Amino acid sequence: MDWLISIGTLFTLAGVGALVWCVLVALRARRGNLPEDQLRQRLQTVVTVNMAALGASALGLGMVVAGILLK
Repeated sequence: MDWLISIGTLFTLAGVGALVWCVLVALRARRGNLPEDQLRQRLQTVVTVNMAALGASALGLGMVVAGILLK
């Protein structure tokens, strides 16, 4: 089950990387003095990516745990 642990680790790291990206984009958008409608649009995109990143991280952690339990 080493392959399951490896794939799960990749999913988790990709999710965490996407979460960091979301934080950086949100901070840049808030500091950018954008008009409210553009800020809202950018943050809505960030929220979508954020939810996908959380899902990927959770899926990856589940895969790692399942790989460890099945080992």
